[in-house]
Amino acid sequence: MPKLLRYANLAAVIVPFLAFLLAIVLLWNKAVGAIDLAIFFVMYLITGLGITVGYHRLLTHRAFHVSKPVEYAFAVAGCMAVEGPPIAWVADHRKHHAHTDEEGDPHSPHVGHGSGLKGLWFAHTGWLMKTQGSSEFRKYAPDLCEDKGMRWISRNFLWFVGLSLLIPFVAGFVLHGFSLSAALWTLLWAGFVRIFFIHHVTWSINSICHVFGRRRFDIEDKSTNVAWLAIPTLGESWHHNHHAFPRSARQGLGRWEIDPSAMLIWAMEKVGIAKNVVRIAPERQQAKLASAKGADSAAPA
Repeated sequence: MPKLLRYANLAAVIVPFLAFLLAIVLLWNKAVGAIDLAIFFVMYLITGLGITVGYHRLLTHRAFHVSKPVEYAFAVAGCMAVEGPPIAWVADHRKHHAHTDEEGDPHSPHVGHGSGLKGLWFAHTGWLMKTQGSSEFRKYAPDLCEDKGMRWISRNFLWFVGLSLLIPFVAGFVLHGFSLSAALWTLLWAGFVRIFFIHHVTWSINSICHVFGRRRFDIEDKSTNVAWLAIPTLGESWHHNHHAFPRSARQGLGRWEIDPSAMLIWAMEKVGIAKNVVRIAPERQQAKLASAKGADSAAPA
């Protein structure tokens, strides 16, 4: 990994963390207001869905299809989550699926970097300083590399990071009655703290959802489903389901498995925005269940 990229990733980890600590300190004598929380929530949804629906289910797995303008809009929203350009993100994730929990996996907690807490830390954050963005783009994301619009979005990633911070600042400035100090407070919460939460929620899929949780399908990797993460991850924590059926637009395959990202895709399909939505027939799910022996058990900690 180039030193510049390593330092940039380190800053992307440390700055939101410091902002989170600052926000906690400032909360000591002041409660965060409804306006700031509303902007936080809206920005969390936009950027979080940019990752889960955009980067992941649309661009990486092609679980559904949309027009190019909508696809680019999702890619921009994903950029605003500050997790890397779409081409790099997709290449890393496709490589993860090609080598899940085996040698070559960019962020497995089980391979090459120790086990236990050391492996968990590597999968959660440590990989960002070593293997993030190092997958061969032409090999793992040739479709995106050949897309002129997606190349432009990837090249201009840092501008969209700036937009991710500018939007809450301007929204706070206007909604707080053109107060600069209030706008800075909004920027702290709906900008930096929101990025902190988005980061660690996303990274928990790499770490927690490959170590703790439950399994029910007959697959060889160590992916798990973690129910308590379903809402903050917008449905991504049904990760074992996802590894069993990677192209499924819905990851919460069970009746009570909440999947907000799948709900958005369903809504887009209903109004004609999303087409060719990939669904897994109950028979296919049952077949993979039937061949599993003792799969529905807690994964080792």
